[in-house]
Amino acid sequence: MWNRPRFDLKVRLTLRVAAISAACFAAISAYFLITADRAAHTRIDDIAAIVAKTLELQQGKVQWVPSPRSDFPNLDPVSAYVMTPGLCLAFRGVSGDILQRFCSGAPMPAKPPPQLFAAFYRSLFDPGREAARPVVVRGTRLGETVVTLDPAVQTAEAWHEAGRLMLALAIALPLLCVLVYAALARALRPTHMIGTGLARIAAGDLTTRLPPFDLAELSAIRDVFNHLAENLDTALAERSELTRKLIALQDEERRYLARELHDEFGQSLAAIRALASSARQTAAQDCPALLGECDGIARTATGMMETLRGALFRLRPPDVEELGLVASLEGLVAGWNGRSRGETRFSIRFDGAFEALPAAISASLYRIVQEALTNAAKHAGATKVSLELAMRTDEIALAIDDDGHSSEPAAKSGMGLLGMRERVAALRGRLSFEAGPHGGTALRVTIPVAADRQGLERAA
Repeated sequence: MWNRPRFDLKVRLTLRVAAISAACFAAISAYFLITADRAAHTRIDDIAAIVAKTLELQQGKVQWVPSPRSDFPNLDPVSAYVMTPGLCLAFRGVSGDILQRFCSGAPMPAKPPPQLFAAFYRSLFDPGREAARPVVVRGTRLGETVVTLDPAVQTAEAWHEAGRLMLALAIALPLLCVLVYAALARALRPTHMIGTGLARIAAGDLTTRLPPFDLAELSAIRDVFNHLAENLDTALAERSELTRKLIALQDEERRYLARELHDEFGQSLAAIRALASSARQTAAQDCPALLGECDGIARTATGMMETLRGALFRLRPPDVEELGLVASLEGLVAGWNGRSRGETRFSIRFDGAFEALPAAISASLYRIVQEALTNAAKHAGATKVSLELAMRTDEIALAIDDDGHSSEPAAKSGMGLLGMRERVAALRGRLSFEAGPHGGTALRVTIPVAADRQGLERAA
């Protein structure tokens, strides 16, 4: 995908308004330049017609007045009325020769137009083009009048008009951009509130709601946002309730399995040990060679009973409600330290009071810690595992760090982490499992206290 630069919406819209305004100013300038060029050509056309009519009257006077002076053509009478800076009047005879010519000087402009503008203007409008009108008396063509305007004068006048428009553009465009940006900033101010609400929803605060807005479009977004937040809150509540029931059913199944193993398998192992002891007493009297086999059977039965005792402890942990969460977790850590025989060192630290926690929360936290310690000791190959449980103002924070090899891909697909996620989801909390900053893995669990005390105390 392309990494396109991201611009603020207000800046983008302001730039678009500025571009459209500049294009409008350019179109207006072009319109004024075209209009000025047409007006200049119309003016010299009119002057050429006036001069031609004046010369026709002069020639008619020569023919009708007795003993006239032969001063045709005479441009002096008309030049006093029509001459402007840069204007030239001329009479061209039938042969094509200029018989008379009058030109007014063009003053040097204080600020001549730039060469680039002059070249551009001349390429588009062809300033200095002449206007010619025939002089015809009684059907006879005597010649024609020619009127021209100095190209430099016409270009300077065009630059003067364009300069005023450019000055207006230089003043109006920044002011327009500031006003548009301020108006957009005011109109789009609720978008910051919408972004904050989305961030809070992403962080898990499903109680977030947006207030009414003035703009219809933003009000529609607000309605959809609040509707989705309510639906998501309801869906998560239903999911949490379903998860709680599944976990309760799972715990009940574990207790049932623990009873069955204790009553059936445990009694069978006890019977095997008793029979092995009886067989050893008989072998000691009648067949001493069988003493080794009897001792082996007894050792095997004893090992199986130890394994069964550990399995029963994991299936049915001590009563957290009676012992308390702190004592239960300390006993769990002490048991792991004893079974690991120094290969893995477990430590735990508490911050805050946990006596008032509901039984459902304490049991879920115990199960989460139990599964995390099992993963760290058996799957990550850690030599040091540290636990920290902190009670804060509005949440419970559990942090478990180890120095083993990162088993995140395996853990993500395993049943252990799935069970932890289910329990944390039932508590409306958050769980993250990632590589630690100094190697190993880091497990972080955060449980909101208020939500759990309201929701799970009823479930307990």
